[in-house]
Amino acid sequence: MGESSGSASVSVDVERISFGGKEHLVRTRCGSVTVAVYGDEDKPALITYPDVGLNYMSCFQGLFFCPEAASLLLHNFCIYHINPQGHELGAAQIPSDVPVPSVDDLADQVADVIDFFSLGSVMCLGVTAGAYVLTLFATKYRERVIGLMLVSPLCKAPSWSEWLYNKLLLNLLYYYGARGLVKECLLQRYFSKKVRGDAQYPESDIVQACKNLLDEKQGENIWRFLQSINEYVVRHLFLVLSQLELISGIWMLIWIPPPPGGMT
Repeated sequence: MGESSGSASVSVDVERISFGGKEHLVRTRCGSVTVAVYGDEDKPALITYPDVGLNYMSCFQGLFFCPEAASLLLHNFCIYHINPQGHELGAAQIPSDVPVPSVDDLADQVADVIDFFSLGSVMCLGVTAGAYVLTLFATKYRERVIGLMLVSPLCKAPSWSEWLYNKLLLNLLYYYGARGLVKECLLQRYFSKKVRGDAQYPESDIVQACKNLLDEKQGENIWRFLQSINEYVVRHLFLVLSQLELISGIWMLIWIPPPPGGMT
């Protein structure tokens, strides 16, 4: 773990920088997940869940590199970052004989994590696929959720063209991993065109860092998470959203439209 000196190095080495948190391996009814805990555990709990292909650091690094935001969050919350299975740094490929969890299973995993740390009601912060997992968790365990903060949440079922696009992406991801066209599709999902760079704007350091991190990911692990979300969203998204309307604690809803075909 080397020290970084300069903004470019900070971005590239983002996952290898220590922020004083402690990682735990939590056994759940659907396998083990890593959870990174930051802050005073006597404070109210904030649960985070990242998007497909990301872990807590690559997804929420902006909160850590912005002193004002980090100070505000840690002053008010103890943060529990949940990594999807196989998305933690250095994760091995999940064996092919391990069943792909349903998104219901992922929501139950969140409940198991809360039980592991003996938490009561929690705040939740999720991004896109992670926002959907936490939304489903909130509908299943309403008494355990104070409020939701959702970034680019899934607000409607995919059209046929989006469904076909995602099926193609899943197949490419399964056979070729997060490289080439698949990597570009994921980057379009994460970043705006301006941040990704073009003839007018240079590519952002954070985009290059994300490319490097995707190269290190196991494609099948990313495929499993995306498969869990896709299979459920097509059938049940409207039902989940209608149930969510009955929850009074939606604290904030941030809508950032995903790119075409990138709704899961």
